[in-house]
Amino acid sequence: MGAASMDERPGLFVRAVDRDGGSIEFTIDGSPMTARAGDSLLAAILTNASLLRRLEFGGEPRAGFCLMGACQDCWVWLDDGRHVRACTTAAVAGLGVRTTPPALAEIRNV
Repeated sequence: MGAASMDERPGLFVRAVDRDGGSIEFTIDGSPMTARAGDSLLAAILTNASLLRRLEFGGEPRAGFCLMGACQDCWVWLDDGRHVRACTTAAVAGLGVRTTPPALAEIRNV
């Protein structure tokens, strides 16, 4: 799912308590997003979008499962080529996140 599709629906996460950290900017599939300093990528993405990614093998929406790095459901790809778990990776200013594996992104023009 491209960034334009992700932006059509609001994020699913709602902050119960505001974080003290300042606002940071990063990108999801090339679209600018904001997060709070100290957010995990999972929290940062799901406060901005209705899903984390789509399953590579069937396209089903994914939003993470265990939220603690054990289940392998929240893998995303970074612009620098790394494949990381969104729930255990910190969102940092300037980070580029891809929700589609690089090979699929080229096919889908993400």
